[in-house]
Amino acid sequence: MLPQDIAALSEAVIRRATAAGLMIATAESCTGGLVAGALTGIAGSSAVVDRGFVTYSNEAKVEMLGVSEDVLARFGAVSEPTARAMAEGAVACSRASLAVSVTGIAGPGGGSAQKPVGLVHFAAHGPDSRNVHVEKRFGDIGRDAVRLESVRTALTLLLGALPQ
Repeated sequence: MLPQDIAALSEAVIRRATAAGLMIATAESCTGGLVAGALTGIAGSSAVVDRGFVTYSNEAKVEMLGVSEDVLARFGAVSEPTARAMAEGAVACSRASLAVSVTGIAGPGGGSAQKPVGLVHFAAHGPDSRNVHVEKRFGDIGRDAVRLESVRTALTLLLGALPQ
């Protein structure tokens, strides 16, 4: 069961997307489908959620979303350019006109001085071709906590990208 605030955010996203007649896709790495799961937990989501891409590996990002191997080599999987490319790819590879992406380091290992545990990049790509990026540094708060905070951030980003 999801925390109440995540369920409320999901419901608000579904309600606004329905009112706007927009389809949504997700492109997720460190959240492993939790954003799509939160959205599809809401009754009526089938009218607006087209699909979710879980692209945990770099190969999946390239094959499923069309993320450039050059972007991954130059900036890494956990970066602003990769998050933006994932969101754009989710729109291009689906029937959705709005997508959110999440890529980060949930921990407990895998971090570095430049990219510490808890660093997560998000992007939303919308029908106006606007691509918004958000970077969060949650810190080493634990794998589950980083993933839940990432779901909250992704849903908030989606909500902000939808017409009021």
